[in-house]
Amino acid sequence: MRLMKSLLVLIVLSALTALATAQVAEKKSLTLEGAKKVIAAAKAEAAKLKAPGGVIAVVDDGGNLMAVERLDGTFAAGANISIGKARTAVLFKKPTKVFEDIINKGRTAMTALPDTFFTPLQGGIPIMVDGQIVGGVGVSGAASAQQDEELAIAGANTLSNPEAGKPGVSYFEKEKVTAAFAKGAVLFDGSDKYMVHASHRDKAGMVELHEQDADIIYVLDGSAVLVTGGEMVGGKVTGPGEIRGTDIKGGETRTISKGDVIIVPAGTPHWFKEVPGPLNYYVVKAR
Repeated sequence: MRLMKSLLVLIVLSALTALATAQVAEKKSLTLEGAKKVIAAAKAEAAKLKAPGGVIAVVDDGGNLMAVERLDGTFAAGANISIGKARTAVLFKKPTKVFEDIINKGRTAMTALPDTFFTPLQGGIPIMVDGQIVGGVGVSGAASAQQDEELAIAGANTLSNPEAGKPGVSYFEKEKVTAAFAKGAVLFDGSDKYMVHASHRDKAGMVELHEQDADIIYVLDGSAVLVTGGEMVGGKVTGPGEIRGTDIKGGETRTISKGDVIIVPAGTPHWFKEVPGPLNYYVVKAR
């Protein structure tokens, strides 16, 4: 009798547990690490498209701001607009272009909704994981509204479709490589972590210092006198993280030639001081 009562209790408890489980759905949530991945993917797409700027904002499924990053050159109001786009996308569970199109077709009454949670401008995309909306990403300040949306889609896809966030294989036929070396050109610039230059020199250049990028140099043909380290003379900022000078005080001088590899860490002055003839070399810029 006692055994039967125990079995009955177990059966009832199991039934109650199953009922409780059926009433509670598993909910996905966006972490800060996930939000950072979304922004990184959108930034990589911006570099690929050579976007002149942009602000990328990520919110959780309640529209609360989790992360925001403003690219160089973006107008000041871009942050608030991108946050509004991300919030609109997640709270209304649709890309913001849907609402911009509706308003453009005549339903202007929608503009009366409070702008604290409704920004009907293209560039906001819901972030989905396993069929659930876990947040939203908004972009403002790129070259166009279409480009805003392209960056936002790239960011959202890195979580909804992890394979989309992985870099594909890049292949450059020898004709393209030869043409790049003929004039000196960027061969690959599809990542926020590295670039590949097919560099060509016929004469000495200016002293260079890259604040964020290390230069990994492989000499393909020719030779040069390279000075590294020391103190830059006459340095002037020529771009974000880029400084150019006229001379180096001190430093280490070495002659580099075909087959040599040299790694110049970020923040280190370096100067092709003498280039007696045509010099071709690969540079991998690692960030």
